[in-house]
Amino acid sequence: MADEIGMATPPGPGVTEFKECLRHLHDGNRPVALLHARRALDREPRNPFYLSYMGMLVATTEKRFAYGESLCREALAIKCNHPQLYLNLARVFHEAGRDRDATKALQKGFISTGHDVRISRALKKVGGRREPVLPFIHRTNSLNRMLGLMRHLLIGPRRTP
Repeated sequence: MADEIGMATPPGPGVTEFKECLRHLHDGNRPVALLHARRALDREPRNPFYLSYMGMLVATTEKRFAYGESLCREALAIKCNHPQLYLNLARVFHEAGRDRDATKALQKGFISTGHDVRISRALKKVGGRREPVLPFIHRTNSLNRMLGLMRHLLIGPRRTP
């Protein structure tokens, strides 16, 4: 189960609760997942995965975005090189309607985690780059680059939805 989201289950006294959290999250039952995340975090309050999932679930389930963000940031302060922690923070921002902050978190995570594929996919979903001006020519072609720069100067940066 844990491998489905791209992480090994962390060892410790909260493992059983955390596995249940992931199972319920995978099944779409966030309130029950949150209950199990709380129990896991009670057993290991400094576990970055428990903190991060608790933050993401508090934000998405209870709409307590500031608290969720603080838990996710605390997790990243403990372990700053795991993609899932950045994905959880970005989800908090996205749920709060802060897609620019989500993009920034994902960009930082992309660099910090060695260009993780999951973060790359999430960046595209949140709002990455515009289409090339001339889609039939590769985006690195000098004509597309020049036209893209002109478009950027005329209408500004891409706005996230």
